Amino acid sequence: MERKEYSAGAVKHSFWFMEFRNEVKLLSEGKSFEEIRELCRNENIFAASTPERALQIFHTVSSRIKAIGDSFYPVFLDGDVSAQKIFNLAAIMANDTLFFDFVYEVIREKMIIGSNEYKPSDLNIFFKDKQLQSEKVAGWTDATFVRLGKSYKSFLFEAGMTDKGKDIRKIFKPLLEPDMERWLIDHNREQIVKALLGVR
Repeated sequence: MERKEYSAGAVKHSFWFMEFRNEVKLLSEGKSFEEIRELCRNENIFAASTPERALQIFHTVSSRIKAIGDSFYPVFLDGDVSAQKIFNLAAIMANDTLFFDFVYEVIREKMIIGSNEYKPSDLNIFFKDKQLQSEKVAGWTDATFVRLGKSYKSFLFEAGMTDKGKDIRKIFKPLLEPDMERWLIDHNREQIVKALLGVR
């Protein structure tokens, strides 16, 4: 799996599931990314608050889709909503290496040892470790880490992988549809499967 440079971009991003699903549907119907960009600009298909926000959503969702590739469209569209939300989470993980590392190193490990919950200190320890490993991450402010933590918690909650506990959050192991799991493994995404299912 390709590893991108660590980014704090998630501070400005949401889960954007409906937008992801709508864009995949348009792409599967033959629309190009450029045509969808024009629909965002001219028809506000993502119901964004401003034209700038519409383009930000488009660019982020498009990056997530491109990080997974285009052959997943039929597998995604055949799934039910809960499966599609997990696939959206997988696309976020493929597109955001730091978030992938959080799910793989923290959430997966919790599931492996049977803990099935995580707390704010787990996020803090994760970010401190990354500051030691990466000069880029070491240069980020405390406010950035707070916002990143909120985004990560939101992604996991909206995907159905955790509850919305104020401090401690319960982790729910997702049920991956067989076709989806097979597609991810066949397309060099086995690490994402392991992260989601909590396996070694």
